[in-house]
Amino acid sequence: MEDSLQQRLTHLGIVVVIPTYNNEKTLCRVLDGVLNYTEQVIVVNDGSTDGTSRILDDYKGIERIDFAQNKGKGCALRAGLARAREQGYEYAVTIDSDGQHYPSDLVAFVEEIERSETPVLLIGARNMTQDSVPKKSSFGNKFSNFWFWFETGIRLEDTQSGYRAYPLNVIPRKYYTRKFEFEIEVIVRAAWNGVAVRNIPVQVLYDPSERVSHFRPFKDFTRISILNTVLVFLTFFYIIPRNFFRSFKKKSLNDFIKENIFGSEDSPEKMAASIGFGVFMGIAPVWGFQTALVITLSVFFRLNKVLSFAFSNVSLPPFIPLIIYASLLVGGLVLPSAGANGVLKLDSISFDTIQQHLVQYLVGSLLLATIMGLLVGFGSYILIRMKQNKSVSAE
Repeated sequence: MEDSLQQRLTHLGIVVVIPTYNNEKTLCRVLDGVLNYTEQVIVVNDGSTDGTSRILDDYKGIERIDFAQNKGKGCALRAGLARAREQGYEYAVTIDSDGQHYPSDLVAFVEEIERSETPVLLIGARNMTQDSVPKKSSFGNKFSNFWFWFETGIRLEDTQSGYRAYPLNVIPRKYYTRKFEFEIEVIVRAAWNGVAVRNIPVQVLYDPSERVSHFRPFKDFTRISILNTVLVFLTFFYIIPRNFFRSFKKKSLNDFIKENIFGSEDSPEKMAASIGFGVFMGIAPVWGFQTALVITLSVFFRLNKVLSFAFSNVSLPPFIPLIIYASLLVGGLVLPSAGANGVLKLDSISFDTIQQHLVQYLVGSLLLATIMGLLVGFGSYILIRMKQNKSVSAE
């Protein structure tokens, strides 16, 4: 054992977690390789039915978790990470037991952790272009890389490698997936929490005579696709709005106008469209979802999300009764109400009123939102152009 590396692993609080399921051909090689560098090892036997238990019986000094039945790689990793955290470790380096990873690359993980000033989640980047790598593995990795970028904005070369270093105190503690898709859930949610996620280059060995893959193409790909669907939905309707609020600083009205309108590098057309869109969304009948929708759609349509969000606040509580009343009046022009004399009064507006005239309200609010969005947007364009022309004349 390399004493210097063992000391560095101990100093950094690093333990190696090895999930295993029916890998009796390669398990000894992986265990012996890891034990050459550290005795801080946790093995999770995920209900193996081959000779795994007998092999592990010969390794008396390692921490061991045994499942009576196979639960899936995600469950095995969750158990290993939880045990590592319970024992006070700071990092858990996970390595698959199928023999594709080199224990000697532990040095690269240690060096990168030592260089990092803040906790970092590291993923070993394999060379997926070499001839020994199955085509389906290369395609699956590219597929996973794309969706990780789409959900987090972080570009990685390899998001499927099981050779990883998890910073135990900053990654989530509760998870929802149990199989292979866990390795996607954990890195996406860690990135959403602001944890740095990076690749480091590692070696890889694909030996078809030894390697046993438990990935079931149809079932596991379906699980991963469902997870990515959920993560994309959360990205647009929770993460993007949440990040916007965190970065949005309160300013005075004058500072806001100077910085985000007259000091913006956006074109007058884009700023006016953003303002008009914000007004439209503020009046539209999407109560409870306006903030998430306006920020998400602003990003999607490449509008100025700050302006769109600011002007969507025409629906602040004091103005809501007026907006509802105006919507009902506009709707009444298209769909006259059958109520008493067809007359609505402002002081009679309530949720019961909306329920009784729901279609009238929905039609009216969409018409009102469109009209006001166009008027305010066009008016903003004229004012912005006038201000810019004055500034040019003054120069």
